[in-house]
Amino acid sequence: MSDTTPTPPPLPEQPAGEAAARRSATTPGAAGTGPARTYDPAVDPDDTGVPRAVGDASDIGRGFLSALFDISFRTFITRRLASAFYVVGLIAIGIGFLVWFVRGIVGGIDLLSFNVGAGVSLLVATIILVPIATFLAIVVLRFIIEAVVALIAIAENTQRTADNTRR
Repeated sequence: MSDTTPTPPPLPEQPAGEAAARRSATTPGAAGTGPARTYDPAVDPDDTGVPRAVGDASDIGRGFLSALFDISFRTFITRRLASAFYVVGLIAIGIGFLVWFVRGIVGGIDLLSFNVGAGVSLLVATIILVPIATFLAIVVLRFIIEAVVALIAIAENTQRTADNTRR
């Protein structure tokens, strides 16, 4: 068992108070040089070291294709496709609902001519159980997609943190 203590993270070049004072001294409207301004991150972004998204929407397609054929799996496409997976899943669940609901109703009506009790039971069960099962399927689909997206977000954020702490 090793008895080494972890090294603390590197300290910034200057304390936060000094950085804020320097920033406000160089900001127009500070120290009596004009009207006071509120902080606007678009004008004066905080340099946290986290890379910012740049580019426009037309870059998404090129990024998607390059990510799709990235054999090292360093770029994730799951977050981009999550809404498409959800819509496709909802459509599949909707089709399943319609098929089972119609089959249950038609089967219940057919069964009424042979056995009235069984036919009524099948109709009632179809009307109650198929919507409940459909609702549960939608909930499970949403949980699975959210879990995968959260896992990918954790992986991306961990990679960004690792990239920003390397020297």
